[in-house]
Amino acid sequence: MEVHAYLLGLGIIRVCWIIFIVVWLLGAVWTKRTIYRESSAKRARYWLVLVIGYFLVIKSRSLPPPLDWLVVPHTCSSASIGAFLCVSGLLFAIWARVILGRNWSGLVTLKEGHELIERGPYRVVRHPIYTGILAMIAGTAIAIGYFGGFLGLLLVFLSFWLKLKREEDLMLKHFPDKYAAYRRKVKRIIPFLA
Repeated sequence: MEVHAYLLGLGIIRVCWIIFIVVWLLGAVWTKRTIYRESSAKRARYWLVLVIGYFLVIKSRSLPPPLDWLVVPHTCSSASIGAFLCVSGLLFAIWARVILGRNWSGLVTLKEGHELIERGPYRVVRHPIYTGILAMIAGTAIAIGYFGGFLGLLLVFLSFWLKLKREEDLMLKHFPDKYAAYRRKVKRIIPFLA
C-alpha cells in the first residue's frame, strides 16, 4: 500500500510537469511583440544555472555520491507533500501566467505596450511564476528525496534570483515611479520574506 501511494504521488508530479509544459508552450504563442530583448550572453548566465539545477532534480538518483544520497525516505508522506507542493505551485504559476497575459516572456524582454501588473498573485509576490515553479521543484525534490535534488532546487532559486534582478532593473527603467512603489509594498519571490 505504501509503495502504491508513493508511486501515485510521483505520477501526480509527472502530470503537473506535463501540464506546465503544455500551458507554457501554448501561452508562448500568444504574446505581445517584443521591443527589447537582452543579449544571449546575459541570458546564458542564468539559463546555464537553471538547466544544471533542473538536471540535478530529475537525475539525482543516477548521479555519483553524494548527489545520490537519499535524504528524504520514499514514503507516502514524502510523496503526498511533494504532490501537494507541485499541484499548488502549478496552480499558482498558471494563475500568474493568465494574469500576466500577453506581457509574458521566458526571457528578459520589454513588450510593446508593456503593462505593470499588480493584481492577482502579483499582490502576493512580484514574481509569482518563479514562486510557483520553485514550489513545483521543491515538491519534486522532496518526493524524489535525493541530495542532488535539493542542490538542484538551490541552483534553480539562484537562477531565478539572477534573472529577476535583470527583470526588475528593466521594469525600474520603464516604470520608474510605479515600480519603485510596487517594490516597497510586495516581496520578490517568497511571500513576507524575500
